[in-house]
Amino acid sequence: MKAYKLKKEYLKEYLKSLEDFGEVWGPIKKGEIDVYEKITDYSLLNLNALRPILPLKKFLIPPKFNTFFYTKDGKYENALKEVKRKIVFGVHPCEIHALLTLDRLYKERYPDYYYLTHRKSTWIIALSCVPDDKCFARSLNTHFVEEGFDLGFTDLEDYYLVWVGSSEGDDLLRHRLDLFDEKITSKDLNRYIEWRKWRDNQYQLNLDLTAMPDIMELSYDLEIWNEIGERCLSCGTCSMICPTCTCFNIADHLGIDDEPGRRERFWDSCMLKIFALVAGGHNFREKRVDRVKLWYTHKLKAFITEFGKPACVGCGRCIANCPVNINVAEITKILKGEEVKK
Repeated sequence: MKAYKLKKEYLKEYLKSLEDFGEVWGPIKKGEIDVYEKITDYSLLNLNALRPILPLKKFLIPPKFNTFFYTKDGKYENALKEVKRKIVFGVHPCEIHALLTLDRLYKERYPDYYYLTHRKSTWIIALSCVPDDKCFARSLNTHFVEEGFDLGFTDLEDYYLVWVGSSEGDDLLRHRLDLFDEKITSKDLNRYIEWRKWRDNQYQLNLDLTAMPDIMELSYDLEIWNEIGERCLSCGTCSMICPTCTCFNIADHLGIDDEPGRRERFWDSCMLKIFALVAGGHNFREKRVDRVKLWYTHKLKAFITEFGKPACVGCGRCIANCPVNINVAEITKILKGEEVKK
């Protein structure tokens, strides 16, 4: 990958110029949380944001959207006619790993038209980060990334080292090439390497996922799951904020008289009681403990078995947002017999 330098004083001017390509989005502070939002005032951009409450997946599979319209005479019309191009700035490495996970799910075996349409129209500008006490990306090797982005910005104090990750990224950069410095010296590379070493040592939370699929299998009937199930509120927060959760539902809304009907697709959660409810009133996972075990089996066992890596990227959202402190770090430690704070 080719690299350039961009002085920090030019960042906002550069991002503003990208509006020539489409909408520019980035992390904005909203009270106590950060959100990915369309930027209208670049002074509000939060360059220190760690985990916007809703992850990048909201751009690729929106929380709610119409898939098609239909009429009573059997005619169908695609509801997804045109998707505006978005340039999303400030995406951290762990979240790009989540994006690569979604790519495998939605692009390989059963290509998802809606995902692919949004994916093609969403350009990613990655940004380096420094972890807090909830991040554990290093434990999952998701604290650095070499693919999945169009441009990658690494913060080296007074300037950014900018990596070009795609042909689209090259277009974005060359749009204002006058702001960039092409002369990358050995001093710049050494500074980058030293920063990588320093950043990696900032992780406070470290997990050992060795043999986790086997541990999950052998621990499936432990009494501790019942205790965890009793604590769980079945609120679905974990699914909404997890960057790799993909559960959704479909609803048909019938038109009145000559109005067309529409089919709506929206996020759902396997943690909700009615998710596994089927015709006849049978519920495959009526108990909360069964739903909790399913969620963590997917994150820590099934996905590793299928794809060779967990369906967790160590972003820390579950730690930050679960109201009863059930999260990947806690579950992992419990299953490995480690002491957990009550």
